[in-house]
Amino acid sequence: MARVLVLGGGFGGIAAATALRARLNPDDEVVLVDRADDFAMGLRKTWAILGISPIAYGTRSLAGLSHRGIRVIRGTVDSIDAARRSVVIDGDRFEADALVIALGAAQATDAIPGLDEHGHNAWDRYHVEQTHGFVDEFRGGRVAVGIFGMPYPCPPAPYELALLLADRLDARGIEAEVTVFGPAPISLPILGAAGCALLDQRLAERGIAYLGGRVATAVSAGAVQFADGDRLAFDLLLAVPPYRCPSVLVESGLAPAGGWVQVDRLTLETAHADVYAIGDATGIGLSNGMSLPKAGIFAEKEGEVVAARIAARLRGETPTATYTGEGACFVEMGGGEASIISGEFFAEPPAANLSPPSVNQRADKERFEMERLERWFGG
Repeated sequence: MARVLVLGGGFGGIAAATALRARLNPDDEVVLVDRADDFAMGLRKTWAILGISPIAYGTRSLAGLSHRGIRVIRGTVDSIDAARRSVVIDGDRFEADALVIALGAAQATDAIPGLDEHGHNAWDRYHVEQTHGFVDEFRGGRVAVGIFGMPYPCPPAPYELALLLADRLDARGIEAEVTVFGPAPISLPILGAAGCALLDQRLAERGIAYLGGRVATAVSAGAVQFADGDRLAFDLLLAVPPYRCPSVLVESGLAPAGGWVQVDRLTLETAHADVYAIGDATGIGLSNGMSLPKAGIFAEKEGEVVAARIAARLRGETPTATYTGEGACFVEMGGGEASIISGEFFAEPPAANLSPPSVNQRADKERFEMERLERWFGG
């Protein structure tokens, strides 16, 4: 009997665990470890903040994976010995024949003085109801959607939040000036300047400015301080916090200080045999000097590739599955429409584009969520 440990119950971890269970022998053990009780897709945070649909509607208990034959452990990963494929979880040691690291990226709000006190973390699913309350109480003025560090999960989401917020405020007859700021020189660097034109046009039509090249250093009551000495005043600040690789991965030697886990981009294997890393914890370089975006669809595809490779190895076969770097994600553009960012990110140079917005693509986004929840957890 073989054992595979999957560390992390997010998009990539669940995709890997369910694909492993489908491919491995019945007596092989698939163990999924996560600190949380449940799973909800990140796309639902914006809906909850704006009162469109609650987090609970798209939330599923991780324990529900047990009916698939997956052992679920709720716990914290204390340490990892990658060379031995050994993991300590809440003081108990587990050995594995293969290890999948899908621990995501950790928020670092404390890296920006004053952010916790004066801003609202729009990327924390456990605070979306509180943030919704502040949005609901807002009666006009200046709204800042701030990107406080790069990279961050789901690159187009801050613009989606700004556009949908503008819709909501207009519907309520509330006058507001909405601004998005961030360190990138253009809204979505992975698209290039020409590729950003459609999104930029949509923002401009709604009177939403993007302030690029703005590195925030501190937040005070009613203002964001930038590295160049400039300040941006606000009445409501919705923040995308800085992100870091989880400290346990740095301490284990799997990631350098200040960096991300490095993997073979085709096989997702680390420098240690039968130890893989997928999703937001990784840093996968592209030929243009950028990195693969951090988004659920990439983690899902990576998890499926890793599952296929592990299953082949355990059967004594040569693994052939490889990750292609292809992916797509939705960005709502307001007015009940959505676009799709799709790309072949391992091409030289990477090719990515933004589709024209449509109502059908907005419906496709809802189906995307429900199809995966049903596939993984059942109806």
